[in-house]
Amino acid sequence: MKPTIADLEEMARAAGELLRQGYGERHEVDRKGVIDLVTEVDRQSEQLLLEALGKRFPGHRVVAEETGGLPGADEKLWYIDPLDGTVNYAHNLPIFSVSIAYAEGGQTELGVVYDPMREEMFTAQRGEGAFLNRRRLRVSSTAELANSLLVTGFPYDIWNNPDNNLDNFAHFAVRTQGVRRLGSAALDLAYVAAGRLDGFWEIRLSPWDVAAGALIVQEAGGLVTNIEGGEDYLSAPQSILAANPRLHARILEELQAGE
Repeated sequence: MKPTIADLEEMARAAGELLRQGYGERHEVDRKGVIDLVTEVDRQSEQLLLEALGKRFPGHRVVAEETGGLPGADEKLWYIDPLDGTVNYAHNLPIFSVSIAYAEGGQTELGVVYDPMREEMFTAQRGEGAFLNRRRLRVSSTAELANSLLVTGFPYDIWNNPDNNLDNFAHFAVRTQGVRRLGSAALDLAYVAAGRLDGFWEIRLSPWDVAAGALIVQEAGGLVTNIEGGEDYLSAPQSILAANPRLHARILEELQAGE
């Protein structure tokens, strides 16, 4: 059985409702690292998604953040992040999302990013465009770096690893209108697709962070590469650069100059 965008939307809404119901409550917070948190809601949301995928699409492989996922054929592959923005969620900051992507034959075909607090469902199907609650999306047309608003994030070992993206953040902070840090890579990408932000880069990510959002950016007319300009942004740990076509090369040039 081949999944549809409606399948992804339904699962994302169910997981998002679980997140919304738990928002603002006291949570059991465990630490995978100094600032890498996981809550019981992460695990509940992931379990909900894994059970749904196992029932609807048996035999498909699932790559998931907390449990590792489900075994299956690589030709039919899912990437799920049940709660992208756990630190925000644990601090009652309403910036987080559910991210689900489906790849077939090594190519991402379907992707959704759902923000349950704003009820914003970002969707894309390869070759069919990108949408926000059924409204077609288009990346921005900003052409000059000095007029751009960018977004980024930082790896969880920022305290003790010099490869922490702070140098790039400082570099772009004085060359743009500003650099935001929202705390959810999936939403960062969705906002680039929606033209709210002009570009996004980050280093040392995992595929479940970006698989859905990257497709949404591409289907909204944007360009997505790693920060070396290569096509592979899903191998972990990997980097990503997503921007409108007028800015992508300019941001890439600045990132490479800083290496």
